[in-house]
Amino acid sequence: MNQLKLVSILLGAIALTTIVGCASTNKQESAGQYVDDSAITARVKTTIFNDPYLKSAEINVETFKGRVQLSGFVNSQAAINRAVAVTQGVTGVTSVKNDMQLK
Repeated sequence: MNQLKLVSILLGAIALTTIVGCASTNKQESAGQYVDDSAITARVKTTIFNDPYLKSAEINVETFKGRVQLSGFVNSQAAINRAVAVTQGVTGVTSVKNDMQLK
């Protein structure tokens, strides 16, 4: 009976350690969040690429926990505004940080 309790406690501790090990922190993503953010980044890049007014090669996209950061050098303020607006419309984006600059 004591061995059964010991094994149960050991398995519980292993399970708890595994769950906590996969959890995210403020500065680190879990594996699931990383995959989600990669998908968001891909959708944002595709949306920017398909927009006829934007040059996708000039705009860099990074995502962390649904927050998208746009950076790079663009030709006009209108392009900056358009990129931010297009990004805000992408599913999964919780906020957009604009670090784009004019050429």
